[in-house]
This record gives sequence, structure tokens and C-alpha cells, in this order.
Amino acid sequence: MTKYTRQLTGAGPDVIIIGAGPVGSYAALNLAKVGVNATVFEEHPKIGHPSHCAGHLSIRSLSSMGLYPLPKGTVENTFRTANFYSSKGTKFSIRLSKPVTAALNRARFDQYLAKQAEAAGARFILNTRVQSIIMNDGFVTGVNVQQNGEKQEQVASKITVDAEGVSSRLLRQAGLRGLKPRGLVYAVEAEVENVRDVEQDAVEVYLGKAYASGFYGWLIPRLDGTAKVGLGTNRGNPRDCLQALMTKHPVASRQLSEAKITQISYHAITLGGPINKAYANGFLAVGDCASQVKPTTGGGVIFGLTCAKIAAETASEALKQGDVSSDALQVYQNRCSGLLSFDFNVMLKLRRFLDSLSDDKVDEMLRVCSRLGVDKALSSEDEIDFQGKMMLRVMGKPSMLAAISYFAMLYLSANA
Repeated sequence: MTKYTRQLTGAGPDVIIIGAGPVGSYAALNLAKVGVNATVFEEHPKIGHPSHCAGHLSIRSLSSMGLYPLPKGTVENTFRTANFYSSKGTKFSIRLSKPVTAALNRARFDQYLAKQAEAAGARFILNTRVQSIIMNDGFVTGVNVQQNGEKQEQVASKITVDAEGVSSRLLRQAGLRGLKPRGLVYAVEAEVENVRDVEQDAVEVYLGKAYASGFYGWLIPRLDGTAKVGLGTNRGNPRDCLQALMTKHPVASRQLSEAKITQISYHAITLGGPINKAYANGFLAVGDCASQVKPTTGGGVIFGLTCAKIAAETASEALKQGDVSSDALQVYQNRCSGLLSFDFNVMLKLRRFLDSLSDDKVDEMLRVCSRLGVDKALSSEDEIDFQGKMMLRVMGKPSMLAAISYFAMLYLSANA
């Protein structure tokens, strides 16, 4: 990846993209494919570092985007099983007919997308932080950047795409509302060695407010005996919560009793659903900063990539028409909502349902799911992203109808 060091001031690109994560790079790739002059600014000196995501993604969704199979070394493991545990250790497993998810080396995945975009004609400028956007007559007309810690410079553009991750600083500068604070959880993820008693093709999920209030904990094994372990919480210090999970949870403590943490990172996750408006004059927001993240699992890569492609299409059309006003760019919001709003609404309801349950109720829920055969009803599914549409497909199965009726009563009792 090229590191530009010459002066940035001068004739700017058609589109500036802020952030070279997968969402920003995928937007750049789709713009470059149709001949749009796009420049990506990345504040870190190396793409993919630091990594703030487990990289656990749907094979089906990656394949539909033409991103799977991936280059050798990018996929660390694939999974067909998910084991869910209550805080008391009650287990409920879903075993699918084939592997449906892959754990990726996020640094290599991010670099792969950036190289694809660069090969298509996009320009990447690393170690360059976008300090602020430039406003002229109510339009975003470029950005102020600081490269290599030196003096600030201005770079003009017709459209600016914010793909910087969980942040509201540039949204507010563009006159948009930021992320919903009540929808944020704070996550910790650790690389660990010496994991025991785990299935190689299974992801472990730990539920319960005692360890991960407002979210859940996870263990994603690799084939070499290492794993990614983490959790999100809306209460307390994430590092303290992780320590409690690893030492006190009846299942995780056994699996991680001899584990050694080799690397650790922290990040916020937005679970509040998409922001109400992700566009302004000359400006689009994509990915985590637009809260295009699944409220159930916190996964943002697939929906972010989906919206990045729509953003690229919208920007390209607006440039051709010579109109980059919010009236022209609102097509982006309309297309994203048309594609994703049903699934987001279902997932937001599921998130509220899960948050309403006590740890005892979660334990009861997992026991009932096992008794009703919910695992068998889901065994042929391979859709984990568009969860609303998946729910529609399985609702007609007797075990799912019984489970949904039970969940409804559980929710009502929890909120009585």
C-alpha cells in the first residue's frame, strides 16, 4: 500500500473517503470500478492495525459480494456450530448442516480489500488524520488533514464519505445527529493461547448480565489452539468483566483456566440501529458511524459493506448529474432503508427482549429452546445477517411457533 508524502493541497478527488477499514475500502473499490476518482485517508500507518473486530462473518454474505473464497491465510477457521451458555452453565447448541461462518484475520481482510480498491484506481493516503470537514454555504466541500503529524492542509472534494468507525465527530460537523449513547456497549477482545475443551468448529457464546450486561461474551477458536475471547458490556469495566468471565463462569473458566492473554484491545459497539439521517449536502456516512450494525450480535462488517456499495452507487449517480445536494444524496438513505429496515426492526426488538431478561430467565429460555427442538428448526439455515427474513422463513415450523409464543410470555412477564 502506497504511503504518499508529497503536498496534498491542490486539485482534489471527486470523492474523499475517511477510513480504510473494510467499509471505506469497499466504497472506494466500487467507486473506482465505475471510474470515479476516489481518495481514502487512513489515520494509521498500516491498514488493518489496530484491529478492533473479531472478524466472524457469514460465508453466504461474503460469497454474495464476490468476496469468498478469500486469499490464503485470511480465513482462520470456519464454523457450523454455536454453543450458547447461561450464567449458570446451561447449554443450548445449534448445529448446522454445513459451515456458515468464517473467522477472518481482520488485518489481512482489510488489506485485501484496500489492495483490490487500489488496483481498480483508488488512491490511499496513510498516516493521515482527517481533523475536520470543510463547510462552504452549507455544503461539505472537503477535509482538513494532518499527515505524519505535520501542519494541517486542506483537500477539496465534491463528496465526502465518512467511514471512520464508531464516532460522531464528523457527523455533527456536517449537521447530523450522532450515535445514540444508550445504544453503545463497550467491548474488550483478547488473543489467548492454551484454550481447552472447545469444539474446533463451534463458536462459544456466554449470556447473562453477571458477565456481559447488555451484550454477551464469545470465544472463537482457531485450529492452532489459540482463540479470540471477548465480551461487550454496558456496565462496569470491560477488562474486569472479562477477568470475571475467564475465572468465574462455570464453562468459560474451565475452557480458559490455563489461557494466557497475548494481546488485548478495546472498542465501542453501537447497537441502537441506523441513525435517522446519514446524508447531508456533499456528505454520506457509512458503517459503524451510521450505526449500520446488527443490534443482536454487534456485527457491522456485512451491513457496512452492503451500505458502502449503495453509497458508491449514489455518489457516482450524483456526480454524473452534477448534483451533490442532500436532495440527490437522500437516495442512499432510501435504498439502505428499503433493503435493511425490516431486519433492523426485528433485531432491535430481539435486543430489547434479551436485555429485559434476568440471568435466571436466560437460563430458563435456553432450557426451553432445547426441549422444544429449536435447534432442529434452525439446522438447515445459513442466513445469519438478515435475521428478520430468516425469522419469517422458520416461523411456520411448530417448534418455532411454540418458542416464539413462549418468548412473548417471557417478555411480558419480564416487563410486567
